Amino acid sequence: MVEVLVIALVAVLCVGALYVASGARVIRQYERGVVLRLGRLRDDVRLPGFTMVVPGVDRLRKVNMQIVTMPVPAQDGITRDNVTVRVDAVIYFKVVDPSSAVIAVEDYRFAVSQMAQTSLRSIIGKSDLDDLLSNREKLNEGLEVMIDSPAVSWGVQIDRVEIKDVSLPETMKRSMARQAEADRERRARVINADAELQASKKLAQAAGEMSEQPAALQLRLLQTIVAVAAEKNSTLVLPFPVELLRFLERAQQQPAVEGEGTGRTGRQSSVNGATAQPPSSSGNGSPLPEAEVPLPETRTSEEPAAPSAPAAPSASEQPFAHH
Repeated sequence: MVEVLVIALVAVLCVGALYVASGARVIRQYERGVVLRLGRLRDDVRLPGFTMVVPGVDRLRKVNMQIVTMPVPAQDGITRDNVTVRVDAVIYFKVVDPSSAVIAVEDYRFAVSQMAQTSLRSIIGKSDLDDLLSNREKLNEGLEVMIDSPAVSWGVQIDRVEIKDVSLPETMKRSMARQAEADRERRARVINADAELQASKKLAQAAGEMSEQPAALQLRLLQTIVAVAAEKNSTLVLPFPVELLRFLERAQQQPAVEGEGTGRTGRQSSVNGATAQPPSSSGNGSPLPEAEVPLPETRTSEEPAAPSAPAAPSASEQPFAHH
């Protein structure tokens, strides 16, 4: 009889130990425990560590308090300027109220995911393409506000929302590439025009300086020749200096002026004096007497006219020379 009682007592103790062991729970540091006793929420939230629940009566729900990184599937939409785009994002959130995350919503992860997708479509429809490409910070803030508003009642806090990628149609990519190329070409032309303007001003100043010193132009020409001659694969053509042409032109003009002066002096002497004729000879080689050619002389009304010189004898009247 005693043995039966001992065996029954041992069995009761074993069952009790198993019952107590089945109610033991361990909660990790990044988790919080929510206890539902007979379907009713307990006010106290179980902290990390060892805890006990009543087996068969209490039900423990562990809630992860870490920041959850959830990718938002790519959403197709039409922007406000009628461009079809495909946008995906990523959302960071965490649970701040474990009781609300268990009671207020069936599955807070799925709820946050669906809210993020609908909010992303709404943001796409309200934004322009340029905003999606360049002004993403403002869109991220708007998207975070849209998701965080209903998530507060779920015990979830949205930490950050980022638009990850914006996919454009191929035709739009080509159009944007042409636009960017045209803009770069415009900037290049403006820069070249500005450089030409500055260079022209500097060249005008240099021309003013060289006009005061003509030798500077020759020095510049020599420097250019030296620079070109350094390249041995080119043919060098030397221009003729303009200053040398001007020097030769002045040198030619001076003898012409001197010749004109000499001609005027000779004509004056022929008018005022008499010119001598070379001696003439007859057919037999005998010299003929020289004949003087009268020259007109200027006279005034007060002086009498001088007698004219006798005429020269003809060839028949001249005596023959004796051999």
